[in-house]
Amino acid sequence: MRTRAAQLTVTVVVAAAALLACTQSAAPVSAQPPRAWAPVEQPDPADADTAYVAARLAEMSVRELAASVIMTRVPSTDPATAREAIAASGIGGVILMGGDTKGSVQTSAALAGALAADPGLPPLTAVDQEGGIVARLPDGGPSAAALAGMPPAAAEAAFAERARLVAAGGFTVNFGVVADVTADARSFLAPRVFGGDPSSVAERVAAAVAGERDVVLSTLKHFPGHGAAPGDSHALIPTAGMGLDEWRAGHAPPFEAGIAAGAELVMMGHLRFPAVDPAPATLAPEWYRVLREELGFDGVAVTDDLWMLTASGEPAYEDPYADGVAALAAGADLLLYVGPIDTAALVDRIDRAVIVDGTIPLMRLEEAARRVLELRRSVATSDAPYVRCTGACLDALS
Repeated sequence: MRTRAAQLTVTVVVAAAALLACTQSAAPVSAQPPRAWAPVEQPDPADADTAYVAARLAEMSVRELAASVIMTRVPSTDPATAREAIAASGIGGVILMGGDTKGSVQTSAALAGALAADPGLPPLTAVDQEGGIVARLPDGGPSAAALAGMPPAAAEAAFAERARLVAAGGFTVNFGVVADVTADARSFLAPRVFGGDPSSVAERVAAAVAGERDVVLSTLKHFPGHGAAPGDSHALIPTAGMGLDEWRAGHAPPFEAGIAAGAELVMMGHLRFPAVDPAPATLAPEWYRVLREELGFDGVAVTDDLWMLTASGEPAYEDPYADGVAALAAGADLLLYVGPIDTAALVDRIDRAVIVDGTIPLMRLEEAARRVLELRRSVATSDAPYVRCTGACLDALS
């Protein structure tokens, strides 16, 4: 039996022979001068970026792969020192907090803009710029809570302006779109969410992502939904009693909408849903399966600050290095540490988990590194290798 490829070859050969016979027997209508050129198909930049990432990935050792999936707080507020440290460690990105930006666009731009030692794969630079009570840069725009009472178009406009602010500060990633749902006015999340109705929140989340598009990379947080689990995950591991069906109806819609709108990252929350998986979502394989298979997300899954698990006081999570290994094994692509971390020691732990213990399959590490490298490549430009806001975007800020 012929294969599909063999059948296709025979068909093409027969058709070509028939065409040749026809052209030889038919009289030409008019003589045409020979063509001195042929149209050249222009390469798709996306294909070129994919090939570039694949080539870089193939050159990386396990230790280099491990470093590339780590994001830490910027190691110094001195641009030259920070640049040298990031280049030496090979980490995939940094986050700047309020003490690093000093509330100044100019200060953060000078620091963040100096970090791209490798213009082809600049490190991701992230900031929490939700607006309202969570803002590292001066932001007079409406918070999510205020936008809850406005049309979705207002959310798009507010986050478009916010994205330009973030990009002007030298950042390529905004950890800024809160997709949680809660109607509890007592919740610490209340000032940060778009409301308590899943459909209404979903519309505004999608609008916020649309506003940030092509200016900064958008992040949805805190998957699978902090509003479902009462308590502050900065101090404990909140627990929700619901199963997947209830979650799908009440907390999935904003994440689905944000993913459909093009969000490039999803931040995993330190939230426990025992009916779904006994581990916090950050370390729970089932939640990564839901995110990938049910919601169709193929971007970067970044953990919330892994030091928060340690701060919960639960003995099982007292080792932030072990938590990072567990998160990576479960399905995380980027490990976020806002608190101090010995990057070399963390790389050692990941390397051992891959090479010696086998708790992280090499394919899992490569998958995570590929996603992070693709994101880093997406913000590399010839004129501004680290800042994605160019042209009309920057003109709007002047």
